[in-house]
Amino acid sequence: MELAPIHKPPTPDRPPNVRDYDEARRQFRWSDARAELAGLPGGGLNIAYEAIDRHVEGPLADKVALRWRGKRGERREITYRELSSETSRFANVLRSLEIEPGAVVFTLCGRIPELFVAVFGALKLGCVVSPLFSAFGPDPIITRVEAGQGRVLVTTSSLYQRKVAPIRDRLKSVAHVIVIDDGTPPATGTLGWRSLLDAAPDRFAIAPTDPQALALLHFTSGTTGRPKAAMHAHEAVVAHRATARMVLDLHPDDIFWCTADPGWVTGTSYGLIAPLTLGITSIVDEAEFLAERWYEVLAEEKVTVWYTAPTAIRMLMKAGPELPRRFDLSALRFAASVGEPLDPEAVIWGQRVLGLPFHDNWWQTETGGIMIANLACMDVRPGSMGKPLPGIEAGIVDVAADGGVTERLPGAVGQLALRRGWPSMFRGYLHDEERYRRCFAGDWYLTGDLARRDADGYFWFVGRADDVIKSAGHLIGPFEIESVLVAHPAIAQAAAIGIPHPVMGELVKAFVVVRDGHQAGDALRDSVLAFARKHLGPAVAPREIAFVADLPRTRSGKILRRLLRARELGLPEGDTSMLEGAP
Repeated sequence: MELAPIHKPPTPDRPPNVRDYDEARRQFRWSDARAELAGLPGGGLNIAYEAIDRHVEGPLADKVALRWRGKRGERREITYRELSSETSRFANVLRSLEIEPGAVVFTLCGRIPELFVAVFGALKLGCVVSPLFSAFGPDPIITRVEAGQGRVLVTTSSLYQRKVAPIRDRLKSVAHVIVIDDGTPPATGTLGWRSLLDAAPDRFAIAPTDPQALALLHFTSGTTGRPKAAMHAHEAVVAHRATARMVLDLHPDDIFWCTADPGWVTGTSYGLIAPLTLGITSIVDEAEFLAERWYEVLAEEKVTVWYTAPTAIRMLMKAGPELPRRFDLSALRFAASVGEPLDPEAVIWGQRVLGLPFHDNWWQTETGGIMIANLACMDVRPGSMGKPLPGIEAGIVDVAADGGVTERLPGAVGQLALRRGWPSMFRGYLHDEERYRRCFAGDWYLTGDLARRDADGYFWFVGRADDVIKSAGHLIGPFEIESVLVAHPAIAQAAAIGIPHPVMGELVKAFVVVRDGHQAGDALRDSVLAFARKHLGPAVAPREIAFVADLPRTRSGKILRRLLRARELGLPEGDTSMLEGAP
């Protein structure tokens, strides 16, 4: 169900960084984006230098880089000069511990200033950084640290006691655990963060860094099997900076808030790295989601650009339209969303309640940066990913058995593919070269997502290739169904899967969460089915509706359709990899 585009009139006082999409595509060159970076004085390219140290040598040295809000009401402001000194101290700490360039440093922290210091300090030394999600349990921590052969783990004293201490003896490769004091007594066998940094020099000369040297190790969320470790090089910073400027429309005086957890690629690429490379002031909020607190942050910090996720937007929608009216959100001029497809209703809600639409965009852990987006200069099409960025060639393709690639015509569903060559493209999967090789067909990177492109060049997400529903010869994308279902006034969340059928192959079954104030039952079921048939047609609409209290999701908010299918097929829920060959 496509809604009318949202036209955004031009703002003469603040024209967007990309003023004309077609002209930008004609003129943009990645070599020009690379030339805008400083580069190391001794040669090469280092993410930490581009994000921090280059600013210390100019007028931004004393500008606030981070404005931190602690979960207990604490406040801190950290300038670029202070961030440079602290990261240099941490680089010297690692060197004093005989950690070599190329070693992997894991972080297990929430949104705290010390996380920035650890990440960029390690990058200064030439280490590889892999941030972990602080809500992980022991098994995901063990899996990732073992895979990456981490030499150092940086965490807080409370997280260490709760999550690391019970499994410390299983982290065989970890030589040092550095613990940030957060009020919990330090444990024996760990090193104290503050005492180490206080004893270290606050200057560090970054050695010449090969742009192709490994810098970041990002683990996928694992919705399609065992998590994979995507490897990214220092050259990725070229795309981090350029795409943040194009897509998030960041200007020098902006106050930027990226709500993504640093344990995910969005939190690293656009929460840590990108805004600093542009000399922007970032808001860092340690606390977990609470609708009233989020509106308070937007108002008190006078946030101008906000990058968040569909899960959070849905939670704000659930809190109702009255709450944001209690806050002055007039500073906010641009809002964007990523992490999973954003349904059209959420885009419309942003326009109606906040006065501006959410600009959805698309990318993956493997791409390292945003690839497709609704730019500030474009009309927003609710439900669309947008158009490929300048410098990115995207296509909807079919891949033959011999590896040949054929591009599909507008309107046809096919696999979303990207022409290789952008700076943040992953350099491989750790310890799995064959899996990496299978991601490509000639010059095309095959994303594993199904999509379509309309006649105007906008791309529309259909679903993961392994989530697509095959019913009576039709290929049905679950996201299209889910977007329609949540447009029903009584439905807050929805997930669609295919269940086996002896004649049709699969039938569509939908799981829905009912909004407050509505009652699940036969009457509502009939209403939702009729609504879906009206907007989707009988061939695509769900045949069955199940009411559930909540939907299973990954920590990053993506729907675990595989888990829903496992339950329907009677497969063990703890091993969704068994679903690789399921119908």
